[in-house]
Amino acid sequence: MNRVADSYFAKESDVPTNEAHQAALIRCIERLDRQMPTVGLRNPKIGNAANRWIYCNGPDWVMGFQTGQLWLAYQMTGSSAFKNAAKARRPEFEQVLRDRRLRDHDLGFQFSLSSVAEWLLTGDKSARSMGLAAADALLARFRPEGGYIQAWSAQGTHDREKAAFANGRMIADTMQNLALLFWAHRETAIEDYRDVAQIHAATAASCLVRDDDTSFHTFVFDPSTGEPIRGETHQGYANSSCWARGQAWLMHGFAQCYAATEDPAHLEVARRLSAKAEALVGSAAVPVWDFNLPDTETPYIDSSAGAVMAAGLYLLADQDIPAEEAQRWRAFADRLIDGLLSTCDLTKSEGAQGLLAHGAAHVPAGRCDTMLPYGDYYFMEALMRSVGHTQFFW
Repeated sequence: MNRVADSYFAKESDVPTNEAHQAALIRCIERLDRQMPTVGLRNPKIGNAANRWIYCNGPDWVMGFQTGQLWLAYQMTGSSAFKNAAKARRPEFEQVLRDRRLRDHDLGFQFSLSSVAEWLLTGDKSARSMGLAAADALLARFRPEGGYIQAWSAQGTHDREKAAFANGRMIADTMQNLALLFWAHRETAIEDYRDVAQIHAATAASCLVRDDDTSFHTFVFDPSTGEPIRGETHQGYANSSCWARGQAWLMHGFAQCYAATEDPAHLEVARRLSAKAEALVGSAAVPVWDFNLPDTETPYIDSSAGAVMAAGLYLLADQDIPAEEAQRWRAFADRLIDGLLSTCDLTKSEGAQGLLAHGAAHVPAGRCDTMLPYGDYYFMEALMRSVGHTQFFW
């Protein structure tokens, strides 16, 4: 039989083979396996100077990323050790659903990588129910007067300074959380989930994405009328600059939206953002934390931005787009992964607990050059996409 000509086997030759990326993925899984007795039920928040984890003190926006890595490892290996470790973390996610003060726009980061993952991989109906409850909570944050999901909340009735900052504000990160709503729509056929995600994405495209295809981190609306006011930053260098991880969140997020809906508007924005990132990264191995730094600022690199970008580019390349274009995005993603492997890879470093060094969590607040759990999660996702895996929890 001619396997090349036979249509049943034709896709076999299309599967990418990158031995370095496959070897790195195996090292990631081995590192997770070795660290399970140390990490236990705790959730890594940020690394210290010795590449050891500092853990979350209770529920946190980053709490889903360790669980997400465990579910990816289970998906890859079928090992019950990874599954049991992921399932054992459920009580803290249940706490988020019980306490409205713990909930904000990051419910997708938390529950797509925990409850939705568990439902998809094990068929556990209680996990499905938790995912839908989280989607309902995210839906409740929608502000129809401005067409956006509000990012943060004030804590307490007298927190006027926080309320003035948070009210009427959307941020780039939320694009990654819309997948929870698209999943809920697929599960239930309730149109509100899809419609709100679509409206928020359209608002993000018009307000967060600038005419030159760079991006704002945040955008402020009049909380009463929904009138657009101005773009700002929170973790970037300046309101007028382009925070690298914000650009990455939008790249991955719009690619996700297109994968979920096949809406050509999402594809156009994902293409524009990716092309701009390609130009801004240039020949650098790893993106600098903000693309508009003056010479007086330290150009810290951000491995998490590189990992999120790479995962989003592989996702974009896997869509129904011209082969030449897909090759362009895959080549850019390969270059980002190779940069991470040459510059930030900790999987060969004895004593390190995470996967990537040189993450920039919040440079203006002094949190830079460190391990980050979200950088680690997207590194694993990107490596899996690189070598041909296409089933994920988003």
